[in-house]
Amino acid sequence: MKVITIKQPFATLIAEGLKRYEFRTWKTKYRGEILIHAGKSIDKKAMKKFERLGLSYPTGCIIAKAMITDCVLVDDLLRKNLSKENELVYSGVIKHPEWEGYGFLLENVEKIPPISVNGKLGLWNYTYPENK
Repeated sequence: MKVITIKQPFATLIAEGLKRYEFRTWKTKYRGEILIHAGKSIDKKAMKKFERLGLSYPTGCIIAKAMITDCVLVDDLLRKNLSKENELVYSGVIKHPEWEGYGFLLENVEKIPPISVNGKLGLWNYTYPENK
């Protein structure tokens, strides 16, 4: 199954259903199931913004399953819609209109028991037991 490694706190925000888009400078044609891997890297500034949520932010493990259903160019219209949806979660993209990239739309997110594994760049493969 495909996996994407995401810094904390963003991986947990996705797993908790608070963040529907993951942003990258590259686009993907991949659509389908994906595992969300919380990388070992932590965005300390972002962690401060979300500490009041009282969530757990594990690192170095797969924490959720989701579906990539779309990959959209980040433009002014998307920024406007994200601002209405959740200005705190999407503030990095909203407040930096010069940033160019793509948003991977993640749907049907399901938290799973953490699986310790090292992350990789890009979309990578992991043999995930389908019966879990």
